Amino acid sequence: MELELKNDQIAIKVRSQGGELRSLRELSDGTEYLWNGDPTWWKYSSPVLFPIVGKLRDGRYVVDGKTYELPQHGLARTREFELLRQDERAVWFELKYNEETLAIYPFKFSLQIGYELSGRSVKVCWKVGNLDGSKPLYFSIGAHPALRCPIVAGEQFSDCYLDFGKPQSSGCYEITPEVLFLHGKRPDLKGATMPFSYELFKNGVHVFDDLSSDSFTIRSQKSGKSITLTAPGFPFLGIWTPEKGGAPFICIEPWYGHADYADFSGEFKDREGVIKTEPAAVFETSYTLSLG
Repeated sequence: MELELKNDQIAIKVRSQGGELRSLRELSDGTEYLWNGDPTWWKYSSPVLFPIVGKLRDGRYVVDGKTYELPQHGLARTREFELLRQDERAVWFELKYNEETLAIYPFKFSLQIGYELSGRSVKVCWKVGNLDGSKPLYFSIGAHPALRCPIVAGEQFSDCYLDFGKPQSSGCYEITPEVLFLHGKRPDLKGATMPFSYELFKNGVHVFDDLSSDSFTIRSQKSGKSITLTAPGFPFLGIWTPEKGGAPFICIEPWYGHADYADFSGEFKDREGVIKTEPAAVFETSYTLSLG
């Protein structure tokens, strides 16, 4: 099922599979800002990463001494969500635990995703509820929106850059070929902008945990078009495009949590960035995409 919402400035499309945002379009001139999920490059547009972000070491994790398996980025992005409610400015979906999810993720959860329109922005809202009355819920959650780059047809990937709004001096995590984390960092970002080139991503995703900004803008040097992702409170930010080069999008990814360290061997609850939610409690967060 795919639904469309629009106001007088923007239109979005959202599908029930994965509760995923599939389109973000400017109505005045028809400019599309979100990747369409063509599997030639990447079959998603803006999946939610839950209950893990990235990869597990050997694809496995341990809860209370028992071993389970999850694919990269977890289980939510491939599952069918239920439509909770819809009105002129918002739509909400929900995914709840069932026997199938309990077999691979032994927690009773509710994951709600909402999309709320306001002017030239869409706010993406998450509510993660612990439906277990006796034990904590442990999880990570992250965003993975693929934003068109170049934004305007006829321009090049290198015509765009990322604007952090203020000067940064940050190192990004070293990552193994299996996309697991190492404890060291390499110098990576100095200044208020990151010029885009495919060469920049030859070693994979750039992940930061010490940025002083929570607002990130992709700008075109030629057309003046831009899109801003604002994500207050997220401890990690990933920046990625496929390593082989040529993909017409860039992913700006705010995360709670990240892939396993290559030497991690503890319980799931001890993974860096994991959120603990007490019985019957709800964790809420959001990020916003705004057209310039």
